[in-house]
Amino acid sequence: MSDAHNEHESPIKTPQQLIAVIIASFVIPIVIIVMLVHYVGSTPKAGAGSTAQTPEAIAERIKPVADEGYKLVDASAPHQLKTGAEVYNAACMACHASGAAGSPKMGDAGAWGPRIKQGYDTLVSHAIKGIRAMPAKGGNPDLDDVEVARAVVHMANAGGAKFKEPEAKPAK
Repeated sequence: MSDAHNEHESPIKTPQQLIAVIIASFVIPIVIIVMLVHYVGSTPKAGAGSTAQTPEAIAERIKPVADEGYKLVDASAPHQLKTGAEVYNAACMACHASGAAGSPKMGDAGAWGPRIKQGYDTLVSHAIKGIRAMPAKGGNPDLDDVEVARAVVHMANAGGAKFKEPEAKPAK
């Protein structure tokens, strides 16, 4: 006869070995889990949450998002003209800080040089009417022409020009 019945032998040959394997299959994962919990729980957490419950931290977390950078303005009040820096920060910086769509970067004398040579009136006209990828008045139609001119002077002077900031025309 053949020895085919011996092909499927198990390494566990006695009941004591079977009991040992069953106990080990429960104990070893539990020991590993306990060691991982101890490892994760024992790492130092220097400063984590140390100031989280201070009144300042709580106020910072719960303040309304809408309070960031918005100023309420009375629509019926007379229009206050913005400075060149204010207009730059509100409308121009989106493109002129990064050089998006080929716009000259703020303070880049090499990029502003050819534009400055065109003259103040040409620069202001392009800014008010728009040119190539730049929309008229930087995309803010609420800006007054004097405000746009102030922003042009602000950016051009940072690029090497010596333009004088325009004065507001008296109301008629």
